Amino acid sequence: MSKHALTIAIIGRPNVGKSTLFNRLVGRRLALVDDTPGVTRDRRAGIGRLADLTFHIVDTAGLEEGDSESLAGRMRLQTESALNGATMVLFMVDARSGITPMDRHFASWLRVQKIPVVLVANKAEGTRGMEGAYEAYSLGFGDPVALSAEHAEGLGDLYESITETARILGVDPRAEIEEEKPDEDETLDGPQEGDLDYDFEDPEEEPEFTDDRPLRLAVVGRPNAGKSTLINHLVGEERLITGPEAGLTRDSISVDWDYDDIPVRLFDTAGLRRRARVQEKLEKLSVADTLRAVRFAEVVVLMVDADRGVDKQDIKIASLVVNEGRALVIALNKWDTVDDRLSAQRAVNDVLTRSLPQLKGVTTVPISALTGQGTDRIMPSVLAAYELWNSRIRTAEFNRWLSAVTEAHPPPAVQGRATRMRYGAQIKSRPPTFTIFTNHPRGVPDSYMRYLENEMRRDFSLAGVPLRLYLRASKNPYVDGRKTKKQRLTERNNRR
Repeated sequence: MSKHALTIAIIGRPNVGKSTLFNRLVGRRLALVDDTPGVTRDRRAGIGRLADLTFHIVDTAGLEEGDSESLAGRMRLQTESALNGATMVLFMVDARSGITPMDRHFASWLRVQKIPVVLVANKAEGTRGMEGAYEAYSLGFGDPVALSAEHAEGLGDLYESITETARILGVDPRAEIEEEKPDEDETLDGPQEGDLDYDFEDPEEEPEFTDDRPLRLAVVGRPNAGKSTLINHLVGEERLITGPEAGLTRDSISVDWDYDDIPVRLFDTAGLRRRARVQEKLEKLSVADTLRAVRFAEVVVLMVDADRGVDKQDIKIASLVVNEGRALVIALNKWDTVDDRLSAQRAVNDVLTRSLPQLKGVTTVPISALTGQGTDRIMPSVLAAYELWNSRIRTAEFNRWLSAVTEAHPPPAVQGRATRMRYGAQIKSRPPTFTIFTNHPRGVPDSYMRYLENEMRRDFSLAGVPLRLYLRASKNPYVDGRKTKKQRLTERNNRR
């Protein structure tokens, strides 16, 4: 058998359970699942496992008839693209609904595609389901695999069908597939116990991109801001469904891409509306998926409609990115439709400076995702933000800076006692995180912390990058070591 990995595409009409089976095979809830037909619109890939079998698995949109310009037609084109890269197809039907005219239509279409087909009758649990599974014989694809993806029934029969089809194709379904290992969860709530166990030596490692570790870039924004259009333009193909309809993207779809020999994993996300407007369960799932993509990204591109300018929802999204500690680049989309560009740019900068002072100096890139204007500046801006996000400052340099800024503007006293910023160091990057040891950590006001952050951004050229600055009580050098004067006097009197 060939050692090439097996690639399986799951296709079928809407709401037959394709995403449920996809999630079952990859072992995680990657694809959104809901009773609403047509939840999946873009194809999603993952690594599937079934006993000792390992394969690439692709979830696709439901097959529907429609003009190529319609949403149904564009979804079908995405499914056809997935079919072109597959070595095997799982054609899924709903055993409870029985075989429909649409199932027969797409079965006829599959017969001319010259690709092996495994017929899967899903929702086959119970007497009614088994009757529909027997009806699937009429499609002419041989013995259907009766299973229940939701209840994990019938997977043994699916295993045998995949193994037999792979044997005929000469493909080894047991070939190992390398999968990127997820990072350990990063703590976003400040330093925890053990974070400060360092010896004040500066790490010399530089951020690197490797085949095993691509740069993770999420594109976020309001609905219909042009997120999918931008990703399609960057990768050079119609990888994602686009159109004038708002809210086309529902799942957070990852797309692997190379930019100047740098591996990049792009995440297209669902549009984020105001919380009060999010009522349906499906949209709530989409929003949760978007927030998850932001947490696992390293750099986030916020798409802003230049015609409408930056509004409260854009500010909330940007604030979310900053709170998660991710590097941010703002793309002003539809720039080709703006008449007074100078005024528009000034208005954006004013709103950002006033509403998010911690993002003062963040990079804004005017673009047109539809025409490609300015999109060549996106990735250089992303890489620059990523480099700042990985910044490390030497401990000696940081303490010289700390001494200078506290001498120029001392922190306020607490109950008549002077507050002293004794020393500090960077404890980690991504984002740059620092701890300062002081005698009154709880007495330092937020306004003084903002002063330190602003000075740090200016002096260390960290504009537009989230910073984490924490205060910690410095230890009394006479405790747990040398004895205090009172202790020495007491011991001397006792000796007398």
